[in-house]
Amino acid sequence: MVAHHARLRPQQIGAADSRRQLTYLNWSQRASGLASALLAQGLQPGERVAILAYNRIEWLEIYVALARAGLVALPLNFRLVSSEIAYILKDAQVSALVCAHSLQDKAPAPDQSPDVRVRVQMDGDTSQGWLDYESLIQHASTPDTWPEVHAKSICALMYTSGTTGKPKGAVRSHEASTLMAYATAMEMGFTCNDKALLVMPLCHANSLYFANTFIHLAACIVIDDNASFDPQHLLMLLSKHKITFTSLVPTHYILLLALPEDVKQQFAPSSVARLLVSSAPANASLKNAILGLFPNGQLYELYGSTEAGWVTLLRPEDQLTKLGSVGREWAGSGAIKLLDAQRHEVPDGETGELFSCTSYAFEGYWGAPEKTAEAFAHEWCSVGDMAMRDADGYIWLKDRKSNMIISGGENIYPSEVEAVLCTHAAVQETAVIGMPDEKWGETVVAVVVLKSSVDCSTDDLKHWCKSRLAGYKQPRHYVFKHTEDLPRTATGKVMHRRLREAIELPMQEMSMT
Repeated sequence: MVAHHARLRPQQIGAADSRRQLTYLNWSQRASGLASALLAQGLQPGERVAILAYNRIEWLEIYVALARAGLVALPLNFRLVSSEIAYILKDAQVSALVCAHSLQDKAPAPDQSPDVRVRVQMDGDTSQGWLDYESLIQHASTPDTWPEVHAKSICALMYTSGTTGKPKGAVRSHEASTLMAYATAMEMGFTCNDKALLVMPLCHANSLYFANTFIHLAACIVIDDNASFDPQHLLMLLSKHKITFTSLVPTHYILLLALPEDVKQQFAPSSVARLLVSSAPANASLKNAILGLFPNGQLYELYGSTEAGWVTLLRPEDQLTKLGSVGREWAGSGAIKLLDAQRHEVPDGETGELFSCTSYAFEGYWGAPEKTAEAFAHEWCSVGDMAMRDADGYIWLKDRKSNMIISGGENIYPSEVEAVLCTHAAVQETAVIGMPDEKWGETVVAVVVLKSSVDCSTDDLKHWCKSRLAGYKQPRHYVFKHTEDLPRTATGKVMHRRLREAIELPMQEMSMT
């Protein structure tokens, strides 16, 4: 699509960040240069190329270049630690890594990731064994023809954690990406005249899927490339670029609303026409405050997943009348099925596993046919969420991915944190839960049973997790219990929901600093 727009509207601005902007012609030329350079390094269509970087305009160049070369994009979450990244690179048999200099220390050494034979560095003096990103683009020669890419060819391999504790690679095709882009534009009314501000990390499905939509429309994408969230800077970007759409998590909105009144008046975001709340629920007072800050904006709330794409949408007219619901099916999708353990549909008002039917669902999990089979019931797809449908057809989530914790918009799976804690010599067993937090939505709490006659402190466990888990996954609070104090099922499994109800922490202790 970028090549198409480069022919029809070559001088139109397609993308921008704080450092530079790209016309569609320039974007296409740079993507061709990178694609050609990667193929010249011996990479073959279908091989995986991982990207590790904070938000920056190069993400958009890389995504287009990889698609043009028939290569598969594998975005890496910059919050992961080196061992987590090494696991993904090995599991996906990644052949190349494009990495920002500031995150290079997280890149596994060559002996830890032998499949990675091409390493490309963005910024800084090029390290030994690495190729310079800009040099590759500037010195590349464009081939007469590009590799043939089919609709069902893989465009991206998106790793998402599972309840087993190890991340799984969701395989996504070019066809699915295109269909979701058009469905998004149709549902939310986007056109080529829109201008999107992408704040969520470009390694996440949210920003990737919306970027793809605006690329298809020949609209303009502005990237917030701050390494950390700055609410005043965000408000300035919305005003400066006359942004018409952005997607944020509730924590972002809370921080925006906490800005001084004079700052909010100085950067009044009058151009914003559509706002999305995603990744976590928002209450009525927060929604009313958001609409007060953005007087010309309509508010949407989305439920979806890396695997299924967009599943439901709570539309502007339902924001307060169906508070707590995730809305109804996305445009162009089939009716959601809520199934019991035997995969029979449950009646309205009862809870079942949510299966969605869309034209843009993932192809399956990389190298995991059993997990793929579990995720599908014919054409319907599930990621393990439990939900209920009311009499009006609105969907209400009851449990997020078997006790998944959502903190600041990041998905955290208790089993992954539990697995790390249980490798500590003093820990007999542990159960990790999410507890309410005013700023982050939820915070991670570890309930720990120590082995008898063994001393272990909170500081010991914090130190243990620091090098083994990304920062957002690390428990902020530890509660020590006896094994008989943990509520269990008849088969001996810890009941996380009951445990959450039993654990009481003073609100002042729950505040994250």
